[in-house]
Amino acid sequence: MSDGPLFMHLLQRHLDDLLDSNAYSIALIKEQIGLVKEDLESIRSFSVNIEQEWYKDLWARVLNVAYEVKDVIDSIIVRDNGLLHLIFSLPITIKKIKLIKEDISNLHEKIPENRGLTVLNSPKKPVESKSLTTDKIIVGFEEETNLILRKLTSGPADLDVISITGMPGSGKTTLAYKVYNDKSVSSHFDLCAWCTVDQGYAEKKLLDKIYNQVSDSNSILSENIDVADKLRKQLYEKRYLIILDDVWDTTTWDELTRPFRKVEKGSRIILTTRKKEVALHGKLYTAPLNLRLLRSEESWELLEKRAFDNESCPDDLLDVGKEIAKNCKGFPLVADLIAGVIARREKKRTASLEVQNNLISFILNSEVEVMKVIKLSYDHLPHHLKPCLLCLASCPKDTTQTISLLKAVWRAKGLVEQSEIKSVKEVMDVYMDNLISSSLVILFNEIGDEPSCQLHDLVHDFCLIKEREEKLFEWISSSTPYCFSDLMPRIVTIHYNSELLGLNNFVLFDSNKKRHSGKHMYSLTVVCDDSVSETFHLRHLRLLRYLDLDPSFIKVKDSLLNEICMLNHLRYLCIGTEVKSLPLSFSNLWNLEIMLVHNEGSTLVLLPRIWNLVKLQVLSVNDSSFFDMDGDGSIVIAEDTKLENLRILGKLLMLSYSKDTKDIFTKFPNLQVLVFVLKESWDYSTEQHWFPKLDCLTELENLSVGFKSSNTNDNRSSVATNRPGICTSLRI
Repeated sequence: MSDGPLFMHLLQRHLDDLLDSNAYSIALIKEQIGLVKEDLESIRSFSVNIEQEWYKDLWARVLNVAYEVKDVIDSIIVRDNGLLHLIFSLPITIKKIKLIKEDISNLHEKIPENRGLTVLNSPKKPVESKSLTTDKIIVGFEEETNLILRKLTSGPADLDVISITGMPGSGKTTLAYKVYNDKSVSSHFDLCAWCTVDQGYAEKKLLDKIYNQVSDSNSILSENIDVADKLRKQLYEKRYLIILDDVWDTTTWDELTRPFRKVEKGSRIILTTRKKEVALHGKLYTAPLNLRLLRSEESWELLEKRAFDNESCPDDLLDVGKEIAKNCKGFPLVADLIAGVIARREKKRTASLEVQNNLISFILNSEVEVMKVIKLSYDHLPHHLKPCLLCLASCPKDTTQTISLLKAVWRAKGLVEQSEIKSVKEVMDVYMDNLISSSLVILFNEIGDEPSCQLHDLVHDFCLIKEREEKLFEWISSSTPYCFSDLMPRIVTIHYNSELLGLNNFVLFDSNKKRHSGKHMYSLTVVCDDSVSETFHLRHLRLLRYLDLDPSFIKVKDSLLNEICMLNHLRYLCIGTEVKSLPLSFSNLWNLEIMLVHNEGSTLVLLPRIWNLVKLQVLSVNDSSFFDMDGDGSIVIAEDTKLENLRILGKLLMLSYSKDTKDIFTKFPNLQVLVFVLKESWDYSTEQHWFPKLDCLTELENLSVGFKSSNTNDNRSSVATNRPGICTSLRI
């Protein structure tokens, strides 16, 4: 990975997960892992700015030993020369870490008196300031413009803040510029000023800039003058409009707005920001405006005016031009940049077709500003959020993902940090809120039962570029040559295309190889277009935490299921199968948290195999039962046996009366979602219908129950037994 601080963050998450693991392969080195984690945390707390030349060598040593310790620990776990690493490599690496820790602790004595340490992962980075051009072509946002103008020239007499939020490149600054230069605004306010705030801002410099605009002065105030006080006096008893463009955090907002008196003169501040939390923090009366993307016709209008110098597009280029505008996906910045490309070319159909066919390469070119704009938002994210954002791009474009499932995937892939103060759920809620607040993630169904989110196409493209740069994720197609090596990314998705390969020609991780590719892989997803014969060998992927084998086209049989049962670091498992019961070895998956099974042809018997899965939180099976309904024997369940972490039990659990199922739900006391079908509800001993006891489920939030005919020929009259099929549902 090229991003050292991001790697250090992911390594810490990895060590946390190993320490939390119940796998027997960890027990031998758990103490050493704890020592390494403690020392690396200490080193990270003293991390210094790599731009300072005399610290580069030290930071390089830190990264080298971090990569080394990860490789050594993982090699021991996957049994790749494990004994050699345990006896020799691990003690040597731990000693190196101790030496670096000592060097860093002595670092303060060597720092020049006038220099200080800068935290390495500080989000503030200097960026190029924006410039407002008077000849800028502005189209669209008519409703938004009129709304802001009304808020500026009417409304409360007190100071009010109109915030504009939105995705990078969506036109926030352009809209603010449009209203700032409106004649009704200039005639309404006594004083107006525009201030672009970047991440490397200096408060005094920005206040100087505002003061010079409202005082018609170009002089530079001396260091000992309180510019905030002078600005406050200059604004006194005036109706003013201040534009604060591109504010990144609440601290910046608080510092810059200290001089703005809240007098009853109808003064206004327009705030543009990518961060929704900043907009909400600055809100006084008016709710923030979340700026939409351009409509297709608005994108075409902007592109036409910019590309053809405010003249009409030639008829023979009209269809191509509109298709290009459509592919700009509503981003004003993209439409403007592509229009600039067209403007520099011949106004011929062949030239326009070339732009259309190579649109993606124009947009993704490293010199094109749209990627710089998105990169700026990405760089500003804390390190713990970056892999979570990149994980969203592992799905195809235009894919909407439910937030609940996405959080589960983050957790299973080891992207969520442990917290002694907050629960994992609370931590993941904060992660998602911060990503949405960054305007890089689009939220859908905010009020609905299943909130979901999606990446804009351009953000998706950017994330794919970063994934490849950092070798975090990899999308591999069976239709293209790929060399599986020991240095594979930690998260891999493989797309199997049956049209290009015969069904028996796709072998995943050949067990005959002496060195097994992907041995340090943490996550594997296999997506298929057609049924695949079982040519999988997964037993050597001992670090695997996340496994998703496309259940629509891959049916896991006994042999592969037994291999999966050897992967005792698994947190997430999604498979399709036709087996009637889980193998005994399934109880080895002590770390499993989410289990999704699509089984066909028979009812999957769950007990007693799942009792050892003490971390299990979600269990969803198409057709399952606790016990073998056709079996004659009774199952003995220990009185203290419980799955206390299980929260969701579905998708279709078949339940029938027996003495074993009478109080079965007492074994799952913290269920929040429960879905089951009552197949046989007649209790012969009482000659009454039976229903399982649910009063023990004090955490239950959602219950769905179906009733299925037992097809008996007795004379009992019952709604439940005489109705064919299934009727659902009861819900609370």
